[in-house]
Amino acid sequence: MSSSIPEYDIIFAGGGTASCVTAGRLADADPSLRILIVEAGPHTQENLAHTQPARYLSHLAPTTKTMRFVIANPEPELDGRQTIVPCGQCVGGGSSVNFMMYARASASDYDDWEAFGNPGWGSKDIIPLLKKTESYELAPGNDAHGYSGPLKVSYGGAFTNIGKDYLEVAAVYDPKRGVTDDPNGLYEGSINKWIDPKTGKRQDVPHQYLYNKDHQNVTIQTGSLVKRVIIEDKTVVGVEYVQNPSLYPDANGEVTIARAKRLVVVSSGSLGTPCVLERSGIGAKSILEKHGIEQIVDLPGVGENYHDHQVVFPPYLASEESETIDAIVRNEGSEIDKWTSQWLNDGTGLMSSNALDAGIKFRPSEEELKVIGPAFEKRWKEHFANAPDKPVMWMGSISMMVGDISIAPARKYFSMCYFLDYPSSTGFVHINSATDPSVPPEFETGFLKQSADLEVLKWAYKRTREYARRMACFRGLYVPNHPQFAENSLAARKDEVLPAAIDAPDIVYSEEDDKAVETYIRKVVATSWHSNTYSTAMVIGEKAAVIIADELGIKNI
Repeated sequence: MSSSIPEYDIIFAGGGTASCVTAGRLADADPSLRILIVEAGPHTQENLAHTQPARYLSHLAPTTKTMRFVIANPEPELDGRQTIVPCGQCVGGGSSVNFMMYARASASDYDDWEAFGNPGWGSKDIIPLLKKTESYELAPGNDAHGYSGPLKVSYGGAFTNIGKDYLEVAAVYDPKRGVTDDPNGLYEGSINKWIDPKTGKRQDVPHQYLYNKDHQNVTIQTGSLVKRVIIEDKTVVGVEYVQNPSLYPDANGEVTIARAKRLVVVSSGSLGTPCVLERSGIGAKSILEKHGIEQIVDLPGVGENYHDHQVVFPPYLASEESETIDAIVRNEGSEIDKWTSQWLNDGTGLMSSNALDAGIKFRPSEEELKVIGPAFEKRWKEHFANAPDKPVMWMGSISMMVGDISIAPARKYFSMCYFLDYPSSTGFVHINSATDPSVPPEFETGFLKQSADLEVLKWAYKRTREYARRMACFRGLYVPNHPQFAENSLAARKDEVLPAAIDAPDIVYSEEDDKAVETYIRKVVATSWHSNTYSTAMVIGEKAAVIIADELGIKNI
């Protein structure tokens, strides 16, 4: 081995949520370990774009360096539209750029993992690790939560009147479901957030597992794309990486090698890991042969069954009295200065908010199931009926317009959000180049491939609209971002610019209206950035730390 090639004990190919958790735990447990993290994006340390919650949509700007935008193939179910899926490209990955909404998977999801032949991955093993990640600043003494972990959970530094409006409507319009202070159950409730209640700062992994520890044994190599892992005699012994041209326009593709004495962990996310594996000769023979790559490990599942929560954000006009972060998202100087000043002073105000204040994990009743449609009823029987803790979708209010603000009038908005918790549609992600990791992958989201998903999304549009039109903040639809109903349609309601009474009759949709809703869903359904959800990514990181420590004989993990 050349003396010029650096050597580490453990190398992480990717510096996102899971790897930062694992690296931080291992570095704490054994300061003698030499750890390298190879990350495609920049550092995030004390950068206001990451630490101030209300700035999170700034990462979607076309000039961003902290996101990677992966463009899917044209998909017939979306009328030929190409979905764009953003994923974190910075130290901390999604934890440093996400919506900060606190949500866990259902306990039965982890039991499903174990049932499919993965001992030690059931809820009895995983929930204690979830508790280990958090310091739950709400409902003390609740055994489901942790109170001494590195990441704080709170309601944030502001609870908007739009969130209050939503809960007031929910309590009367749908009283059977009830209200809770822990909306990880199947009830309406205030949304918990990964925000420190004292400082108002985002609670991301790098700031709480790495940056605050000043580990002398951890090297973070930013701006670098992992080309492949190096395999010698069927053993992975290192990685090859190159400069990321999205951060370094003059990058020439020169390969840097780092060797690992003990372990390489491939942790490049749902859209990155399959490509690293395939460029390394790990995957399906048909994919590898197409790109002239010698197959070293036959693993046909690599890159298959891509899953994402399919989401829709219908926007509504909000009253002038509404508390929204629209002005912050538009980067209006006076508003930025006003709310930053308050945030710096005491960690409160709209800068300490993610605008997501209220919602529900939703399971339909028997009556609602009949209305949603036959395709979903079949899906219900197969997946949900015998798992009472599994919600069908999440829905709630957001105190801003989610969409292209550059073409919308500068005013206050709110959005209703709804996404499928267990979509039946799946896609894939595979390499498009054997040698260049900057080449975008061959990618298909699979959105709406199954009619069951479309049925729920159509029904959810109608359901969330009934909530919105009854909320005190409601001042009408933002028509360009809604279904385009016929002029004579009773569903258009263009003259409805004030809240309807709570007991007002629901809107009746004609067959033509239903077609307009379907066309709308196909046009706008999008990613919710949930290719790898935050809590689950973290708990995988915690579990990986335990497994690796056990394998390497490291104590006190």
